[in-house]
Amino acid sequence: MEKPLNNQPKKSIKVAYWVSTGLLALFILPGVFFMDSPEAKQGTEHLDIPQWLAIEIGIGHFIGGLIIVLPFIGKRLKEWAYVGCGIKYISAIIGHLAVDGLVPMSFSPLVVFTLLLISYITYHHLQKK
Repeated sequence: MEKPLNNQPKKSIKVAYWVSTGLLALFILPGVFFMDSPEAKQGTEHLDIPQWLAIEIGIGHFIGGLIIVLPFIGKRLKEWAYVGCGIKYISAIIGHLAVDGLVPMSFSPLVVFTLLLISYITYHHLQKK
């Protein structure tokens, strides 16, 4: 009878962390290049968000995404980046529900928020081991 490998659970958590964090990076990081696009401006106008605030949030979100993705950043800074991104996605869900009501598109930020949660939880599991 073979013994299970001790590092197997840690390996699967590490894979889940990097997959979720990589997908999260694909959602977060390219957004800074499209902040001034007509579609982005139309979306922020639709939600009654001032343009200056949309730019501020976009830049902060990009910086938070970099902090989450880069492995050499300190734990405390990563923690705050997760918090900031989480607040952004929860606010996006609330904003869409307030403006558009219960339509499927209102829950699209929930997909990225779920990736954020998976990345956050697996990050902390890796820090414990």
